[in-house]
Order: sequence, then C-alpha cells, then structure tokens
Amino acid sequence: MEPAYRGLGRCVCCFWLAVAFDVVGLLVLLLGVFVDVFFYDLLIYAGAIVIFLSLVWWVFWYSGNIEVLSAELEDDVGLTKKDKGGIGKVVRRLSNRLAGSIRSSVRRNGAAATGSFSRQGGGGRRSAAHVAAAPHLEQVVVALATLKPIDERLHTCGSSVDNDDVEMPSTATEGAPT
Repeated sequence: MEPAYRGLGRCVCCFWLAVAFDVVGLLVLLLGVFVDVFFYDLLIYAGAIVIFLSLVWWVFWYSGNIEVLSAELEDDVGLTKKDKGGIGKVVRRLSNRLAGSIRSSVRRNGAAATGSFSRQGGGGRRSAAHVAAAPHLEQVVVALATLKPIDERLHTCGSSVDNDDVEMPSTATEGAPT
C-alpha cells in the first residue's frame, strides 16, 4: 500500500529549500534597496541571484511530484505486461536477436580496428592491424621554399644582399626526433 501524500507532496525538503532561498533572497534584495550602505548594489545583485537559484529547488519539487501511471510508462521505459503476446512479442524477440548479433560481431571482428575500444578487451588494447594501418603516426617532412616578390614595389624590406636571392635560415617544423 502506497503512502498517501497530502499537501506538499513527496519532496517536502525541496519545497522548504525553495521557500528558504526565496525568503533569504528577498530579504537581501530589500536590504540593498532600502538600507543606506555603500555596497547596496552587491546586496541587490546577490538577492536576485539567490532568488534565481531557488528556481532549481522549485523544479526539483515539481518534477519529484509528477505522477505517471505504470500503464503510461509501458511504452516509454520498456515495462511490458506478462500476458502480452502476438506480433509485439515476435518483433521484440527479433529485435533483441538482431541487436545481440550486431553487438557480438562488432566485438569479434575488431571494434578496435575502426578506432573505438573494445568493451571487454580491457579498454586500452588495440589490435596490431589498427597500429599498422595508421599512417598518421609517422613524421611528415615539409620543405619550405623562398619565393621572389613579383612586384619590386611590394618588396619593402631593406636587404643588404645584392643579388635577387633572399637567404633564409633553415627551420624545423617539428621538435620531435625521428
């Protein structure tokens, strides 16, 4: 037999916390408005924030008191009646078999080969095929070339080199050893 909830419902603690936040926030806000102190703006903002935070407790209280019949939950959360049969039972059994076979084939054929980790394999091990098929793990060498400006008016740096070639020091693109 379920207890009969009257008045405030099931979540009485959330209700009283929401009321307390509202009262404290209102008192702090009114202190900021009517008391002559140099930090009145802080009190006004703090009161408004506390009243805003009371909305969290009001939402908890409201959502905790929502009552849904088990017949309405049947479709949403998978509660099924024992006497239900027919096509629904066949479809559910087929769906469970299909999902199980897909799940087992992904585990067996290398979920790690696609980049994800295996749930049963320790979580951190990868297959050798995955490591060998990862070309992005190798270092890439990039060559930089110096180009001569097309228009001499755009060339504004005062170069002391008489010929047309501009010298650049060699730079490394990555600091990782090869």
